[in-house]
Amino acid sequence: MKISRRSFVATAGLVASASPYVVPRSVLGAGVVAPSDKPVLLGIGVGGIGNSHTQEASGVGFQIGALCDLDWNHAEKTFKLFPDARKYKDFREALDKEGDKIDCVYCGTPDHTHAIVTLAALRARKPTCCVKPLTRTIEEGRAVAEAAKKAGVATQITTSPATGETGCRVCELLEAGAIGAVREVHIWSERPVWPQGSPTLPTWTDPIPDGFDWDAWLGPAPKIPFADKWPEASPIPRMSPQNWGGAAVFHPFNFRGWTAFGTGALGDMGCHWANIPYRALKLGTPTRVVASTTKFYGDAYPLSSLVTYDFPARGDLPEVRLIWTDGGIKPPMPRDWEGDELPSEGVLYIGDEGVMFNDQILNKDRAAKFADVPKTLPRRGHVMQEWLDAIRGGEPAGSNFVDAMPVLEFVLLGTLAIRSRKPVEFDPVACKVANNPDADQFIKANYQNGWSL
Repeated sequence: MKISRRSFVATAGLVASASPYVVPRSVLGAGVVAPSDKPVLLGIGVGGIGNSHTQEASGVGFQIGALCDLDWNHAEKTFKLFPDARKYKDFREALDKEGDKIDCVYCGTPDHTHAIVTLAALRARKPTCCVKPLTRTIEEGRAVAEAAKKAGVATQITTSPATGETGCRVCELLEAGAIGAVREVHIWSERPVWPQGSPTLPTWTDPIPDGFDWDAWLGPAPKIPFADKWPEASPIPRMSPQNWGGAAVFHPFNFRGWTAFGTGALGDMGCHWANIPYRALKLGTPTRVVASTTKFYGDAYPLSSLVTYDFPARGDLPEVRLIWTDGGIKPPMPRDWEGDELPSEGVLYIGDEGVMFNDQILNKDRAAKFADVPKTLPRRGHVMQEWLDAIRGGEPAGSNFVDAMPVLEFVLLGTLAIRSRKPVEFDPVACKVANNPDADQFIKANYQNGWSL
């Protein structure tokens, strides 16, 4: 009888737990770690969100073996948490020198370098976790998904999981007909929480801080001069609904608002909020995407966006329209809503027989009627726990690079519609915009400075 790698690892885990011996790494295939081992992690891009993610990884059972960041001053807080971790500035050097010392790789760099880091890790056959969105363009996303298939290792995106309590409960309630057939969904976000909406790139140049490699940070993006902070009199940092990133222009947090480096509000939160509707409503590629925005000049994403996605019928599920809004724009308040206003972010499911906010049915009578819908779906751990389980030979993580592609393309088709300023009818097989060939430029990764996929 032929034994699969997953079956072997599961059996090995039982043996290891029942005896004083552990399963050596060399016995298990590439990218698989015995349940008795702590996977040794290389963290790349650990000064921003990577700080909290490396802590989460350490907390669930990863060993932080090496850390890499282009700005050691910004990453110092993470270095101090893991003083025994070996430190690098260039991710290529880190992967080369750490090859046989690490088991897996985390990528927390800005959006425009996600693809080059994750591809390098996957080509080294290392289980890889990347912050959302996985890539900045659809072409990059498909290249990464294909590399993940070839590598055959455990992958994960740090998006809010659809396999937790809320995600599973939404699926169970909608499957039970709690609000009837769903024909409309609203997702909204308070983002951007960084300076956005600038009519131009900065027109000045600032000295590059000591210890920060600006050219390496740009990577495959167009080479532009470094600008540190917006002048005190500039209105740009005060334009967004909130501003967590202060007056910084690009680094460390405010890259998100620039089309060359980030994916705007939709890219920041779309993977989080759309993950559950995609699972619950079995969504795939929309037939048409249309964006309406505040003034958009091209270099920076607009302050507010309204993006409408139309999806075809899926089996016995009807056509559905999904409307995304950001920048403080919220959907109309449902009649059954109790309170003065909607929260700053969330999801509304509009059904033929009711409305649901996240996993809460708004109508009290209907909520009582469906209160006893059984919990049939398995609840799983959070992002890092799912990834750890997958590395140890368990089920694939819920947002692995291959299965998460539809949600990633949902996000990127929205940013494509914003940037092209025209309706988008995407052909997923040809990977082209069928009704507007000029928009194809936003599908591709226009790599510069010697970089390529």
